[in-house]
Amino acid sequence: MANPPLETEQSPTQTHLLGSNSNQNSNPQEDEEEESQETPLDQTLERLEKFLTFLGFNQSSALGFLLSWTAFIIVGVAVPVVVLELCDCSECQKYQIKNFELDIIVSQACLAAISLLCFSYNLRKYGLRRFLFVDRYSGQMTRLRDAYIKQISGSLCLLALWVLPCFILKTAREIIRIYYVHHDSWWMSVAILLALVTSWTYVSTISLSASILFHLVCNLQVIHFDDYGKLLERESNVLIYMEEHIRLRYHLSKISHRFRIFLVLEFLAVTASQFITLLQITGYGRLITFTNGGDFAVSTIVQVVGIIICLHAATKISHRAQGIASLASRWHALVTSASTDASQLRISPSVGNLEAANQVNLLHRNYSESDLESLDSVGLPSTTQLPSYTSSYHKRQAFVMYLQSNPGGITIFGWTVDRALINTIFFIELSLVTFVLGKTIIFS
Repeated sequence: MANPPLETEQSPTQTHLLGSNSNQNSNPQEDEEEESQETPLDQTLERLEKFLTFLGFNQSSALGFLLSWTAFIIVGVAVPVVVLELCDCSECQKYQIKNFELDIIVSQACLAAISLLCFSYNLRKYGLRRFLFVDRYSGQMTRLRDAYIKQISGSLCLLALWVLPCFILKTAREIIRIYYVHHDSWWMSVAILLALVTSWTYVSTISLSASILFHLVCNLQVIHFDDYGKLLERESNVLIYMEEHIRLRYHLSKISHRFRIFLVLEFLAVTASQFITLLQITGYGRLITFTNGGDFAVSTIVQVVGIIICLHAATKISHRAQGIASLASRWHALVTSASTDASQLRISPSVGNLEAANQVNLLHRNYSESDLESLDSVGLPSTTQLPSYTSSYHKRQAFVMYLQSNPGGITIFGWTVDRALINTIFFIELSLVTFVLGKTIIFS
């Protein structure tokens, strides 16, 4: 059985994220007809491409690379730092707003830079279709097109669902900050408000978009695993099951390889940021209010939500991949039970029912005859369906054993992302938090 073909690298001169990677064996006439017809999925992917290009993820050309990182350095880093430096005042020193916000800007910029670097590299290398494993010529495009569109639209709605409340919370915090921290004129206050809110929205949207893209990639594979579960009800050829499962496992291994660096770096960046925040809050001897500590809450929500989205998506696809073995075992049991009844009735035509056949077998065993002598007393099958049934049974058994030995799932350097890994991460984080609190909080 041949393994799925390895992905070929895209040309570095390709500047369009939706570059189609056609099959070499496809019919050129059919390809031209399909390319001339723009489907709703093509329109959805084009809208997603424009959105990613606006955020700076499209760095397939030298100009796109330069514009993306220039915009990130100016809007995401330089603007908030310059604003905080120019607007230093006595109230800011009183509430330690400047020190708190500089640390928050650094942590958010690091997280956004990690997202931008990892995802722009993968999009530049594979293109949007291969990045999402939505291939025009995969043979499943027409059947799963509606599910693809629904999942992509749902992911964009999920991004808006989290960005909009955080944006409102950030704007409310900046308005309260301006109310307590007075400036020379009202236009300067408005300019500071717009600059800080715009910079925060840009950086936070990049971070959350990266998590949403990983969530989208995993959920598109969930669609394939659900379709694979339905395949057990439609087909009876074990070889088809094996080939499809090998293809699905190949896609999961590619996803794990592409995103493992991103997941590790994001987890480390969020962990470091949260512990710096914890040290600053517990080490600050004065009252923490929404004026000086509001940004901590907003940034924490964005960072923790991004991690939760990634872990939820990885855990979901891992458990769905591991559940395939259960579905195959049930299918094997049902097919075996249904086949055994019919085959045994054909094997022993002289026996009226299955209980009589069992009694005959027990009778031979009670006489302590050898296995060969016992087989002589058993009626031979009158048809040629027994060897085919036995062969089919062994194929199904081998297939179930293969699934149990190869559960699959999203892995990070060999560690499968499932509930066990999440529990381990939770207890490690809890231990670190209690350690920091034990070193910083002192009760007089």
